Amino acid sequence: MLAIDPLSTTYSSVGVTIVTLSLARRADHFPDRTAVIDISEQRLSAPAETINEDRVSYRELSTLAERIAERLAARGIAAGDTVCLVTRNRVVALALWFACRRLGATFAPISHLLTPASVDRPFDVLAPDLVVAEAAQRDLVRSIPFDRVVTLEALAETSGEPIDHDGRPTDATPALALHGESGRPVAGYSATAIERNCITGVVAWGLAANDVVPLPMPLSTADGLVRVALSVLYVGGTLLLDRAFDPGDATTAMAAADATLLIGRERAIRDIAAASGFDNAADSLERVVCEGPIGDEAVAAYRDRNVPVVPVYGRLECPTAMSGRFDPDRCDSDGTGVGSPVPGCRARLVDEAGAVLEGVADGQVQLSGPMLADGYVGSPDTDAADDRGRFVDGWFHTGDRFHRDEAGAYHLR
Repeated sequence: MLAIDPLSTTYSSVGVTIVTLSLARRADHFPDRTAVIDISEQRLSAPAETINEDRVSYRELSTLAERIAERLAARGIAAGDTVCLVTRNRVVALALWFACRRLGATFAPISHLLTPASVDRPFDVLAPDLVVAEAAQRDLVRSIPFDRVVTLEALAETSGEPIDHDGRPTDATPALALHGESGRPVAGYSATAIERNCITGVVAWGLAANDVVPLPMPLSTADGLVRVALSVLYVGGTLLLDRAFDPGDATTAMAAADATLLIGRERAIRDIAAASGFDNAADSLERVVCEGPIGDEAVAAYRDRNVPVVPVYGRLECPTAMSGRFDPDRCDSDGTGVGSPVPGCRARLVDEAGAVLEGVADGQVQLSGPMLADGYVGSPDTDAADDRGRFVDGWFHTGDRFHRDEAGAYHLR
């Protein structure tokens, strides 16, 4: 168990450990440490010639990212371009993110759960320079209003030349573009904002290099990619990656790899607890972070095994805005609490007229801080019709209603 409450840590106290988003730097520091364990039944079927069985070291992941960057460059991708990826959870998806970073291109993962009727929405906004897709998504790809599509297999067969890294890419364009559940809106993140979200995992939950963390969400989502995957790799931890979430596979992998931290949505947290292998999976588990608010039924199995569970609140535009604390003396009696703003994130409540509310109050929450998206990609008018949020005067108005109690904790209404 944690000996300290991670949220008592401040950004300034961890400032000396900030090492940027560079995967190459991590590969230099701990090349043989396991970065990803692919637990899919058909392991690593995506082209990935540097993979050693189902374990991918930091050196192997960095090498794969470099090869992909060379192949993207051979296909004309350069700084300022946008690369979309349509796939389920794969190691190559993570490598593509880092490859785009090395080129200064925008990485835009597209959910394979979109339908032929909705998949055109993010593409209308992004207008990508290249779409990379797994062969299994051919039916969805046919509905994409874009003719420059390459399969993972074809990309692997592309011949590339070594890249000159002397001219370092700038952060002038979004490093990452993520779309909402319906395909809209599309939020753009700078590399700095992504890094601040990764640091949130350190200060809020004590995320560290010795953590082993399963991924029960798609890599195309803000919580799956930013809150979990990139944050785990940022600290040098190990990610358990499954092509698609299955609670039975998850518990088996958690037990085999001695998973220490579980971050997920309530349904996945509940399904893992109900799986037959849960007892073995929970033996090494130290803490659970669940998208809140959390029902008692979802967390009872964990607390019965002395594994603390805390709620977290985030959005497409801010993957982690609030979090509870790993404190057994703190209990959310009504099950609606999501904790307090994470370090570096500011939150305030406003009434219907936009006036700021002080103290105990009920209102709509607004967020501000370096971990927020820079804004929406595309037309603000179009996005406003599909999402309640809006960026105004340095604040993001979520439209979500909260109650703030006397302790400063927030409760969803």
